[in-house]
Amino acid sequence: MDARTHMANDRDLPSPAAPPEHPAVLAHHGQRLIILRRMAWVCAALVLMVICLSAFIRLSRAGLSCHYWPHCYGQSLLELQQGLPASGGENEATALARLAHRFVASTALLLVIGMVLVCVTTRPVRRREGRVALALLALALFLAVLGRWSSKSPLPAVAMGNLLGGFAMLALCWRLAWHPDLPDTPRLRAWAGLGLALLICQVLLGTLVSASYAATSCNSLADCIAASHTASWQALNPWREPVLASTPPLNASGALVQTVHRMASLFVVLVLLPVGLAAPGQGRRGPGLLLLLFLAVELALGLLLAGNGASLPLTLAHNLIAALLLATAFELTRGAGVGR
Repeated sequence: MDARTHMANDRDLPSPAAPPEHPAVLAHHGQRLIILRRMAWVCAALVLMVICLSAFIRLSRAGLSCHYWPHCYGQSLLELQQGLPASGGENEATALARLAHRFVASTALLLVIGMVLVCVTTRPVRRREGRVALALLALALFLAVLGRWSSKSPLPAVAMGNLLGGFAMLALCWRLAWHPDLPDTPRLRAWAGLGLALLICQVLLGTLVSASYAATSCNSLADCIAASHTASWQALNPWREPVLASTPPLNASGALVQTVHRMASLFVVLVLLPVGLAAPGQGRRGPGLLLLLFLAVELALGLLLAGNGASLPLTLAHNLIAALLLATAFELTRGAGVGR
């Protein structure tokens, strides 16, 4: 066989695969990561919409800031407990919000499935991002199942699981979308982790205030402390259906829940404020400044709610900022190189 035959045969053989360091491969990986981040930003926006719509549905159904406040507050559950037929159905705004919630939640689920496919179906597999995307998918499926009981169950635990699941999805979307080059700051991450744990407890307590119909239990902190002396610790049990009265306060034992929720906010501030102040000097300027901003707004909204009583717009804003605050605190727990 002559040299020309060898050259012809060599041309017929497939070329070897490009090494991982090849510029074309690196460009492909970079493009795939950009697509994944954009999908995560869109998913974060959708999850934020779901959080707001879910809170509006839950609070409107409870009668927060209803027309004949506070006598119409919690009337649907009270009538159910007294064995009476429901006096009124769902209003038009709540029905539209429920329809929008289903559409946005379904779109978010499809987008999460798309992010999982982007991470695991192409080579090489993006393992770190894939784990986050799979956690997102697990949470979305969990919330889809929990949604079957969310509208009917009076147990605060169901509302707490629904709210915390949505907040966790937002935090994971934020982690996928925000991809900074971070230095290793173990001490800051440890304090951020402690602040995150306290913030999660505070979010659960706030949901318990809402789900146990404790908005009319007390006004000022002094009133809440005085009223909580006669309350049972069972008021903090999320698996206990709140027992409502026919006249305000609808749930007198809810004063204990309000007291714990308001006093716990001091511990959250004492931990997260130093974290936010220290973060810019540790190479985490963006999340640190956002943490301080969201913390200040959340405190202001809490003070307004405590001074002006239950208000649907203020409560919805309080819920929204809490979700953003938790996502930012979670971002500050990210280690160096995580998500690369």
